[in-house]
Order: sequence, then structure tokens, then C-alpha cells
Amino acid sequence: MTSPESASPSRPAKAAGFALLGVAAVALVIGVVSLFGGGSDTPPVAEGSSTAPPASATSEQPPASTPSSEAPASTTQPPASTPSAPTTSVVPPPPVTQPGVAKAPVRIYNNSTITGLAAKASDEVTANGWTVAGTGNYSSGTIPTTTVYFRPGTEEEASAKELASVLRARVEPRFDGIQSAAAGIILIVTNDFQGASKNK
Repeated sequence: MTSPESASPSRPAKAAGFALLGVAAVALVIGVVSLFGGGSDTPPVAEGSSTAPPASATSEQPPASTPSSEAPASTTQPPASTPSAPTTSVVPPPPVTQPGVAKAPVRIYNNSTITGLAAKASDEVTANGWTVAGTGNYSSGTIPTTTVYFRPGTEEEASAKELASVLRARVEPRFDGIQSAAAGIILIVTNDFQGASKNK
């Protein structure tokens, strides 16, 4: 009878051991689940931390605007170099006086009864700043009065009018008889030629 009593206490011990093993297995399963579950929790934390740096990056952008403010300062420097340009623009005025000096060449023809009148007129014209390109006689007709001729629409016109005022002569566009003559002013002197000397 003693042997059955000793066998009965061993059964509860075995049951407790099985219970402990079951608890350990459940704990193991929970631990594994929590391990995988915790791994999924950590990535969102990393994402949250990654969002924080962009905020700091945006705070770094305002300093980038400061360099842009320095750029305008550099653009103000080139205008400082422009004041040197006005000194070079002072040089052009002297050449402006040259066009006034340059005068169209003059060909002088005698249409009078006075011998050597073209040569005399040549001296007068040269003395007043014009260049005489040649002298001769005009015998293709009678010119009523001493006249300075020019080609309309050319630089000769202004020079011819100036010469005519100096010599007290008439000034007109070229007529058909001298249209084909060489370029330049044509002065045809007649018996009434006064010259610049008598103008004084």
C-alpha cells in the first residue's frame, strides 16, 4: 500500500514541470514576437529623426540668401570702371574741327577778255583756304557773271556757297555744259570778277 501513495505525489510534480515548460514556451513565443514587433517600431523612429534634419536644412537656407546680397555689391564695382570711359570720349571733339578745314577742290576757268584772270583768281582762292585743282579757259559759251558751280546733294554745295560769299560771286548748281566735268567746285570768272581783296 505504501507504493501507491508514493506514486501519487510524483504525478503533481510532473504536471508542474509540464506547466513550467509551457510557460517557458509561451514566454519564448512572446519574446520572438516582441523582437520582430520592436524591429518594426524602430524604423518609424529613424524616419522621425530623418525629418528633423530637413528642418535644420531649411534653417541653413537663409544664410544662402546672404551671399546673394553680397553679389549686388560686386555688381556695383563695374560701374566704378565706367568713369574712365568719359576721358576717352573727350578725344573725339578735336576731329570735329577737321571737317571745317577740308574744302572741296576748285577748278577755275576764265570766261573774260582779261588775260591771266584765272591765274589771279587762283591766287585768291588758295589764299582763302581752298585747293585749286587746275585753271583754264571756258569758251563753250558766255557766262553773264562770275559764278561758283557745284553738284547738288554733295559736300560741294556748302563749300561752293562759302567760296561764293568770299569772292562776292554768284553760286548755282552745275549746268548741262559742265555736268560731266571732274568732281569738285567749278569757278568761272568773268570781267566783273572782284576777288576777295576788293571785298575788304
